Amino acid sequence: MKVDVLAIGAHPDDVELGCGGTIAKLISEGKKVAIIDLTQGELGTRGTNETRAIEAQNAAEILGISARENLNMKDGFLVNSEEYQLRIIKAIRTYRPEIVFCNAIDDRHPDHAKAAKLASDACFLSGLIKIETEESGKKQEKWRPKQVFHYIQWKNLEPDFVIDISGFLDKKIESCLAYKTQFYDPTSTEPTTPISSKSFLDSITYRAQDLGRLADVEHAEGFTTEKTLALKNFDGIIC
Repeated sequence: MKVDVLAIGAHPDDVELGCGGTIAKLISEGKKVAIIDLTQGELGTRGTNETRAIEAQNAAEILGISARENLNMKDGFLVNSEEYQLRIIKAIRTYRPEIVFCNAIDDRHPDHAKAAKLASDACFLSGLIKIETEESGKKQEKWRPKQVFHYIQWKNLEPDFVIDISGFLDKKIESCLAYKTQFYDPTSTEPTTPISSKSFLDSITYRAQDLGRLADVEHAEGFTTEKTLALKNFDGIIC
């Protein structure tokens, strides 16, 4: 299955929080998007592997993505190893995305920056013909995405660009709240965490508003780039 965009997250819910609005907008424009979760989030204080998997599928249905899979790496102990790189390379060659979204380059959770580097390296290596991988017994062809963009997570990193998600913030929040065990629920009896507070839930909106303010739009999501972007023309740029 070829997709236009492959979104990669260290944990289920990373993608929704980081770029859920952008994904919803892309899908509304007819683009195909797939999500890869690297771990099951098994070290999370709240919920279980089983509930996280159900929540991830529910979030996928809300966003309307084409596919979602989990690569079952070790939560909390992500390493930039050959084994883990090859798992991502196989996924890249399966989905053949033009663009990859992945974790923030610097963040509160150590897995996020590790996943950012791991995914970025795998995107490059996936384009090397001498790295051989197979899927269902068939040799895969090399594939290198044209761009790798990193979404912004806990830390307020300065974006290299923002995507106008005006009209899609509600869909983003709905996909995040599909993770009922993880986010604000006044009836929950589970331990509190930094992301289970009402303040964190509110921050999804005010961050989108603030990033939108920078670009003179209602709501936006920010990204950092790995290389200079080249524009063919000025179509689509909001001044």
